Amino acid sequence: MILSAIHAIRSRGRQQYQQSEVPDGALVVASYNIHKCVGTDGKRDPGRIVDVIGEINPDIIALQEVDTRFGERKGLLNLERLEHEYGLVPVPLSKPSAAHGWHGNIVLYRKGLVSHVHELTLPGLEPRGALVTELDLDEQRGVRIIAAHFGLLRRSREQQARAIVDLMRRDRQRPTLVLGDLNEWRVGVKSALNSFSPAFGPLQPSAASFPSRLPFLALDRIIPNQPGLISEVLAHETPLSRVASDHLPIRTTLLYDAL
Repeated sequence: MILSAIHAIRSRGRQQYQQSEVPDGALVVASYNIHKCVGTDGKRDPGRIVDVIGEINPDIIALQEVDTRFGERKGLLNLERLEHEYGLVPVPLSKPSAAHGWHGNIVLYRKGLVSHVHELTLPGLEPRGALVTELDLDEQRGVRIIAAHFGLLRRSREQQARAIVDLMRRDRQRPTLVLGDLNEWRVGVKSALNSFSPAFGPLQPSAASFPSRLPFLALDRIIPNQPGLISEVLAHETPLSRVASDHLPIRTTLLYDAL
């Protein structure tokens, strides 16, 4: 019965992705834990991560685990290739370093202007952070992107969600998306993500994204603070994405007219 349920989830996700089209006046938004570019075959291959990103063809994408873990953190991706081939550039950080991201989080975009960046240190037992970006898409419309990678402990995830809710109190009216690997597989009253509800309301369903070869856990999330801001969240499941990382990317469309 369990295997049948997993098969049904995977089949449904593939059908949804194949039928997904980008509506007029929408931007593709994605989140992807690239697992330090180590695939399910045990090989570190940054090039195929870039290839997966190219398959998604996002306008905005948040990546997790983009840097080496120990010693002096160093970025693992070819940012020049991402810009040259796909027009994606990273949101600038306050201090230049060999690392690409803030606690492993990076946001890439190809439309608009970055008006503000805030590097938020998240509470919890493990060192974690969120990268908060105010992106102006034109003179009238913009979006706040909060890219995060939550901890492994439930208590830490609750604290981290509440820290983001506290941040939102400054301006809840601005359209906002939380993107990232939130490491929460529970649903219902036991989910640590219920701590988002004061600022984000009831959570929409997400696609199963982990483990990439047989996904049945929705660890990765795209969470809007306003209804009607995004379309359905789908897993990007292709032969390449199933091997490039232990997570599948997830994607949705940001409905530009809703901003």
